[in-house]
Amino acid sequence: MPDTVIADPAAALPDRIQGVGTSQIGLVADKGRDDPDVVKLWIGEGDLPTPDFIVEAAHRAMLAGETRYTYSRGLPRLHQALSDYHRRHWGVEVAPERFTVTAGGMNAIMQACQALLDPGEEVIIPSPNWPNLAESVRVTGGVPVSVPYRRTADGRFSLPLEDILAAVTPRTRILVVNSPSNPTGWVMPLAEMEALRDAARERGLWILSDEVYGHFTYGNAIAPSFLQVCTPSDRLIVASTFSKNWAMTGWRAGWMVYPAGLEGVFNKLGQYNTTSIPTFIQHAAVAALEEGDGFIRTMVSRCAESRTIMVEGLSRLKGVTVFPPEGAFYLMARVEPGEANRGETSLELAFRLLREAKVGVAPGTAFGPEGEGFIRICFAVSPELAREAVTRLTRVLGTR
Repeated sequence: MPDTVIADPAAALPDRIQGVGTSQIGLVADKGRDDPDVVKLWIGEGDLPTPDFIVEAAHRAMLAGETRYTYSRGLPRLHQALSDYHRRHWGVEVAPERFTVTAGGMNAIMQACQALLDPGEEVIIPSPNWPNLAESVRVTGGVPVSVPYRRTADGRFSLPLEDILAAVTPRTRILVVNSPSNPTGWVMPLAEMEALRDAARERGLWILSDEVYGHFTYGNAIAPSFLQVCTPSDRLIVASTFSKNWAMTGWRAGWMVYPAGLEGVFNKLGQYNTTSIPTFIQHAAVAALEEGDGFIRTMVSRCAESRTIMVEGLSRLKGVTVFPPEGAFYLMARVEPGEANRGETSLELAFRLLREAKVGVAPGTAFGPEGEGFIRICFAVSPELAREAVTRLTRVLGTR
């Protein structure tokens, strides 16, 4: 009997998988990631290596035989270190049993969607947004609903509560907040967190708070956390990662905070997602939490200096409007049609800047249709590299 020929295997996949989008950041990066002459500012990654004390902690753990399976939610010692870290920086008491250790912040968000969503339920996400948020919702059968940020008179991004609530329907399950925001740099004030908490309580909704960039603010204090305004019984999940604070993007270590009593749920989800992240990496994560506050300050200080260089330099470019971010380490630059933008889409412009300026940026549409006309630039690099990027972009785009 002849084998059955399937003309298009992709057509046999579930709709939720066929509908997952392609990362436009990856499309641009794949054109230049192996070119040593490109200044790579497209991905959310700094240019500093992981600190030696973290690497050495992982090495010691491997030599000590910490290379075997461990608890699905992570090492108890790491849970305690996470609890101490949150108390030290945000003044909150989070019980160690409310943490699960994940394969980066991405896996924390995926596990949250797996735990909370039934097929067809809606998730409200401010936009422009980190594309992985919406795609995690799609992969798990949910429906992402975009709520565009507004713009204030001075050009800053804002997110009025009434806009969020206007998008709520009987199918809404989760309200997503990413503060400080990738890519806009918006930071949600504590009073607005309280108002959103009250609205979520009233409607029986979950809040999924992506607080990865909490330390990266450019004022006098770190960004507020929903943990400061919520109780252990509130429908709140907080996702975070070791990637940004301690230059550990490739280590794939993150964490989640969930309501009291859900440790059994996330023990099972951890088991069936990853079994656990590598044991020796968890020992490195403990070192990051217990010894890494100074490195965080170094990272934020470098970002602040490079942010100033980028904002001032790009503001002089012809047809370019820069919106200084309050937090995170990205800036959104609007490139108006004209000499700077030859009627190109943001993706086409990103490809041209890669070719002509040898600078890699992310197209605004990577973060949703509201990002058209923008490019996103990561400034988590040395001041010297930030200046070089501005010089190269100036050669291509010119000054006013």
